[in-house]
Amino acid sequence: MSVDPLLVRARGLWEALAGVPVSFAPSGGVTVVVSPGSQLCPPSWTGIVVLGDAAIVTAPTEVAARAVSRSLASVPADSLTRGDVVRAVLPVTEVLGPAALGYVSSDDFRPSAAVGAIEHLDPGHQDLRGLVGSAGPEDRDESGLEEITSPAFVVRDGTDVIAAAGYRTWPESTAHVSVLTAPRHRGRGLARQVASAAVAHALAAGLMPQWRARPVASRRVASALGFRELGSQLSLGLDHNKLRQDAVGAADGTAVPGSRA
Repeated sequence: MSVDPLLVRARGLWEALAGVPVSFAPSGGVTVVVSPGSQLCPPSWTGIVVLGDAAIVTAPTEVAARAVSRSLASVPADSLTRGDVVRAVLPVTEVLGPAALGYVSSDDFRPSAAVGAIEHLDPGHQDLRGLVGSAGPEDRDESGLEEITSPAFVVRDGTDVIAAAGYRTWPESTAHVSVLTAPRHRGRGLARQVASAAVAHALAAGLMPQWRARPVASRRVASALGFRELGSQLSLGLDHNKLRQDAVGAADGTAVPGSRA
């Protein structure tokens, strides 16, 4: 059976971000490890990343890892990042995601022709502040534009920056793409144009572009540029007191493992 090199490379990234030795199982399924320093999720949370037919999960403690391993053992890989599914089997207090994970190779990249001039700005340039300020907190956080390390590729309306894209360099030679368009200028294809310039820059540098997104509109832009959604990511805040109680109950036979009762 042929191996998808882009999938292999994407898995290598998230294995490195796990913070401890772990691999996506070649035969599929879920691999759970304890990693308090995992970058799959916020500190003290549990992170789930599915790529292809396999998943890796990092938990902050042994108790959490055992509970997650028991509870998710029978869940199909394509359902592991569904909030309703994990809430049914684990004491979830908070959820981030799910976010689709898309990747593109040089061969699959479909660049978008720019209608107007695309300007290059230094990351953190003051002219980006107006664009960031025009977006709501959710759009701003989703875009990650304030975290880019590459040049910002922008389109202006007069002197105002109305769309911008760039990327932050991640481990394993990965370019994590960020895109933002001013709300009143959306629907004109500007996100695709500036993102195309950012992706082309990343590929020329030998990096693997990654597009992580929740909104459907953002995912459509990625698809138009040739990105393939290879998996998804979900972060869980768990009730650790409940996990400890369940662990004690399971040990003396008074509770059902994974129960939320």
